[in-house]
This record gives sequence, structure tokens and C-alpha cells, in this order.
Amino acid sequence: MHQDQEFLDFVVKALVDKPEAVKIDRKVDEMGVLMTLEVDPIDMGKIIGRQGNTAKAIRTLLRVVGMKFNARVNLKINEPEGSTRPAYVPSATASVSSAPSATSSVDAAMDDLKDL
Repeated sequence: MHQDQEFLDFVVKALVDKPEAVKIDRKVDEMGVLMTLEVDPIDMGKIIGRQGNTAKAIRTLLRVVGMKFNARVNLKINEPEGSTRPAYVPSATASVSSAPSATSSVDAAMDDLKDL
């Protein structure tokens, strides 16, 4: 196992409740190293963190490890089968703008093009 993969394995297994479900796939191509991470669905929140901060921190640390070996390391986190992600619901306190929406602007532009 490569040092970057060992590092990711160590960090992720320290964060999750089910370390036996952690799977890391490492691929090297002309763009660098791509590490693909899979965890148990109940551990996804621990890996992503609030507003993705934990995932960002892990990615940053992996890039630092990669710099040590002159390699660009990227992390892809696979969403597990059966995981449920809540749909985005805009805040109830969001203000309603009187400006036309982006879709209506696009529709108006398309109508103008049809006239040509």
C-alpha cells in the first residue's frame, strides 16, 4: 500500500464507526493520483462534515502528502448505495426578489432568437 493510501486509510478509519466498511481505490494517470473513498452510509456525515469542512480538510492533507512525493493527489468520495440525501430546500427567510428569474431571462432570450 502506498503512503498516501495508508494515510487516508488511517485518517478515515479514525473518524468512522464502521472502519471495516472503508474501501479506498487508488489510480494513477497523467493527471496525478485519484483516490476513491467508499464508506458505510451511516458514516458519510462524519466524512463530509458540516458544510463539507471535514472532506476539505482531508483533501488538503492528501495534497500535502502528495507534494512530498511530487504527485497531485485528488480525493473522490463515492455516495453509498441507498444513502438518502435531503433535497435542497431554500431558507424560509430568503427574500423574494422582484427581478426576473434566470429561467425567464433564458426563455426571453430564446424567444428573441426564434424571431431572427
